[in-house]
Amino acid sequence: MPTVTEQPSPHRHLEKRSIEDITAAINEEDASVATAIHKVLPAVNRLIHAIVDTLRKGGRMYYVGAGSGGRLSVLDVIELPTTYGIQKGIVNTILAGGIPRLAEAREEMEDDSLAGWEALKAEKISAGDIVIGISASGTTPFVLGAVKACRHHGIPTGCIVSNPQSPIADFSDYPVEVITGPEFVTGSTRMKCGTAQKMLFDMISTTTMIQLGRVEDNQMVNVLLINDKITDRAVRMLMEKASLTDYDQARSLLLQHGSVKKTLDHLNNPS
Repeated sequence: MPTVTEQPSPHRHLEKRSIEDITAAINEEDASVATAIHKVLPAVNRLIHAIVDTLRKGGRMYYVGAGSGGRLSVLDVIELPTTYGIQKGIVNTILAGGIPRLAEAREEMEDDSLAGWEALKAEKISAGDIVIGISASGTTPFVLGAVKACRHHGIPTGCIVSNPQSPIADFSDYPVEVITGPEFVTGSTRMKCGTAQKMLFDMISTTTMIQLGRVEDNQMVNVLLINDKITDRAVRMLMEKASLTDYDQARSLLLQHGSVKKTLDHLNNPS
């Protein structure tokens, strides 16, 4: 299997280059990531269709990851209940080493080919759920082992991978192969691969939440009121949507009902 992510960087003698030269070169490399994703949008769309269908039927979505990609998926997942008001546990991450120890970057745990599947079993994973493996190389044992086991047990699978013809793509029903090429620093997949993964997580979660009705127009009408900034934003959103002119009245209604969406529903159907 050609391992593109481990190929030597085309940028040589970095230690001899100026700050200006280095940042310009990194910026140029980063600009290629969006193009790489654009090429695989049909595959991304197929994966999102499967995710939306699963969640509409009451299933759950699980990312399984290790290293930078796994940690980035955690950051995406933890934002969703607040941003879109969904119940915790609908979208999840199984991280090598465990989410509570995320900051320790326990890279050695990614070599355990059984641990990912064991963690999924502990979550009572079923054919009504969907599992998406995240692996820049496509060979990470923790991730690959979980995806293989899911396929064996009839659980729908997808993947996000940055190498062509990878084992993880072979075991995925909805593979997304974003080929970002050699990294600026050879093998440092926290760079372009990580950028691609972050862009894809944003694309997948945002599109999914919109399709599930968690956004109206372009606004977060289900956002949880967790701090003053978000509450103020929600009050102004409510005032605009309900044509209210009194800030204090709008704030009182919002806090009474808990979200812009619920408040609007009450105002439109007071009985």
